[in-house]
Amino acid sequence: MSWQQRLWRNPLAKFGAIVLLSLYLAVIFADFVTPFSPNQAAKNGALLPPSQIYWHDSQGNFTGGHVYPTTQGIVDLNTGDRQLIVDFTKPSRIRIFHSGHLYHTLGAGQLHLLGTDEQGRDQLARLLHGGRISLFIGIIGTTISFAIGTVVGGISGYFGGWIDVVLMRLVEVLMSVPSIYLLIGLAAILPERLTNTERFLLIIAIISFVQWAGLARVIRGQVMSIKQEPFVVAAKSIGASDLRIILLHILPQTASYIIISATLAIPGFTIAESVLSLIGLGIQPPDPSWGNMLSLATNTSIIVLQPWLVWSPALLLIITVLSFNLVGDGLRDALDPKSFRS
Repeated sequence: MSWQQRLWRNPLAKFGAIVLLSLYLAVIFADFVTPFSPNQAAKNGALLPPSQIYWHDSQGNFTGGHVYPTTQGIVDLNTGDRQLIVDFTKPSRIRIFHSGHLYHTLGAGQLHLLGTDEQGRDQLARLLHGGRISLFIGIIGTTISFAIGTVVGGISGYFGGWIDVVLMRLVEVLMSVPSIYLLIGLAAILPERLTNTERFLLIIAIISFVQWAGLARVIRGQVMSIKQEPFVVAAKSIGASDLRIILLHILPQTASYIIISATLAIPGFTIAESVLSLIGLGIQPPDPSWGNMLSLATNTSIIVLQPWLVWSPALLLIITVLSFNLVGDGLRDALDPKSFRS
């Protein structure tokens, strides 16, 4: 049985893979999924709760789903509650696969599946567009950091000597610095006038810079063992260059470990971006990311009165991290030589 078959027979790994695939497809096709743009503000629509869908009209006939135009009314200064003004005279039918979107409404009523934020922007649209940053920063950052760690570890383990000493001392220095404090320190010195695209690239560079050291040490140990194998000795005997031996003969032998580690490391990049954005050092509003959307959790009134603004990005972060861990554990079991069965 191949490792792919073993992986697919793992129900938890299959569940994690399906969830991740769904999340990535949703954020990639965010403009199709929701009819709203992430910065489109509804008039008098701030802090609306998730829209209530009505399935029957006033005569009790099934309509297939409709909503009514809803706006915010007067705020109770004592409790902070906001009165909702619902116009029951203007039902707006919900249509699936309509007007180039997954769903759309016909009429003045708008369907906000996860409510709106303090500026009247659709929460689902901001979650999906923000997910493009929070999800892809992990893949891009892991690719860069693992490429650096693999090359440095491979060179250090293969050549040894003073090269090994210098590279490993550098690795030890990086590993001795608490990564979260280093991230905050480096992010805090970024120029204030950077665009969010520039911040995105710099955050990737910063996180990659502090994440490759641990992998380099592990790869070094594996390479030091692999370079004694007969196939490596044979490659040397026929005149293969050191670079060719490292890239084509030694590093591919570490591929299973790298794949598993990369899968488990991606959530760390997502969480790091969220932490930086949460404390105001990452992606800046109005552009959304799950981190800066979670910054609303610092407002107690939001948590009490509008909890949908906090639990939705928090839940997506939890689901993403859990799904990556399930897939990583499944890959580890599937690629484990001790579990190979023909």
